[in-house]
Amino acid sequence: MRYVRIAAAALITLGVTGICSAADGTAVTFTKDVAPILYKNCAECHRPTMFAPMSLMTYDDARPYARAIKAKVTARQMPPWSADPAFGTFKNDPRLSDKEIKTIADWVDAGAPKGDDADLPAKPQFADGWTIGKPDAIFEMTEEFDIPASGTIPYQYLRVPTNLTEDKWIQAIEIRPGANAHVHHVLAFTQPAGQPLNPGGALGPTSIGGVTPNKPGLVYPEGVGRMIRGNSDIVLQMHYTTNGTAAKDRTRVAVIFAKQPPAKIAAGGMVLQPRFVIAANDPNAEVKGSITLPRDIVMTTLTPHMHVRGKDMIYIAHYPDGTTETLLSVPKYDFNWQITYELATPKTIPAGTTIEVIAHYDNSANNKFNPDPSKDVRWGDQTWEEMMIGFWSTVTDAPARSSQQQ
Repeated sequence: MRYVRIAAAALITLGVTGICSAADGTAVTFTKDVAPILYKNCAECHRPTMFAPMSLMTYDDARPYARAIKAKVTARQMPPWSADPAFGTFKNDPRLSDKEIKTIADWVDAGAPKGDDADLPAKPQFADGWTIGKPDAIFEMTEEFDIPASGTIPYQYLRVPTNLTEDKWIQAIEIRPGANAHVHHVLAFTQPAGQPLNPGGALGPTSIGGVTPNKPGLVYPEGVGRMIRGNSDIVLQMHYTTNGTAAKDRTRVAVIFAKQPPAKIAAGGMVLQPRFVIAANDPNAEVKGSITLPRDIVMTTLTPHMHVRGKDMIYIAHYPDGTTETLLSVPKYDFNWQITYELATPKTIPAGTTIEVIAHYDNSANNKFNPDPSKDVRWGDQTWEEMMIGFWSTVTDAPARSSQQQ
């Protein structure tokens, strides 16, 4: 992960370049000025039990990394966000304001002073190890999976029993691998307990969520949910990758149940283009696909997906009236941060709209993440191969419930 470079940069000795001040003329300190920014924008990941390699919850945690924090936030590399602000408004946009960036820079330039403990705001409250809050239930793999140090591991489909005897609506779900550094992604779906595995459910109507290592939790908006049928198992599509070190994985799935049946059901769609060849040494190969909607949809999120050669991706809606609209543009795709972009307001897209997704790939030696620029690249599951998928999420009306179901 990119955090490794943050930690390395933080070893540079801090220098005092003068006492800088906040807007009100007082000295900028951690407790009064910086901690509120870190708590609001960074603590969800940078805290004990989470996947970021350092906590930023206290002054003693943050102080050794002060100069690296300044470098990352002034370069707008942290918090991670890749959407072009010219297109769309997203409610999970974590970017710092110019004022917040200047506050952090001024604090570092002043020698990263602590300040008075009395100025420290209350720390945000998190459920230990979970981003969704305290789970109502936690399900886990019944056995550990042994990951070898090297080689290619085909997709694994592993059962996780729920032992639920009745249908349950979930309002939030979080999937946490036990061997995070070895997991490319997880997709979860359900099927009746005891039936033979059907891998095709991973992206079908029984899907209940997915995860990449930097994006473990999914919380549906109020009144939106997804169902786990009673007497069903969760099946995990596990994409393990080897990294030179053997490990054991026991992935867990945490859920929060809806307090009442939701009015809307979470669903989704995608543009997928598996038929392409990215020529060796091509620095700007284009792959595109499209789909025409047979019915109205209410879109809530968009999630681009490529592998390490991915450069950029754009979603364009071609409406039946002849107009077009860019729904999302990611001009600098980063495989390490596969972000789901949550629309600030759900968007109704009419039937007959063609959604086009255009992606570009860098298969040249200039791409430092490219495993082998001398080879043509085709669709494949492994990270040294490529994918082109433009996912989106939608909500639909829940089926009417009879009086017996009330």
